[in-house]
Amino acid sequence: MHCLIVDDSRAMRRILRTIVQRLGYETVEAENGRIGVERLHETSDVGLALVDWNMPEMNGLEFVQAVRSEDRYQNVKLVMVTSETDPSRMVRALMSGADEFAMKPFTEQILVDKLKLIGALPDGACC
Repeated sequence: MHCLIVDDSRAMRRILRTIVQRLGYETVEAENGRIGVERLHETSDVGLALVDWNMPEMNGLEFVQAVRSEDRYQNVKLVMVTSETDPSRMVRALMSGADEFAMKPFTEQILVDKLKLIGALPDGACC
């Protein structure tokens, strides 16, 4: 199972990659939402996407909307990993199809707890 990491920060992609690989995910990465959609189409078994909100070309909300507009991706768990704390933005993302939020800065345990909450831990993953 793959985790798609969509963030314009290379450092943040590396941090997220390290965490989810420890959980058993293989990873694929994109530096913006447009490329994220391309990677999603290229990768057959994406079960989770960790998505930043603020990115060039296509932001995280637009990515969530694009993913949720395609029936074949309805089972992909979408987690916004963002510094956005405005409640109205959180509501917009959830209404658009995001499954959960992880606020930056976060700890590995916070992210793991969020993934547990939405049933996005791979079989056999422990934490």
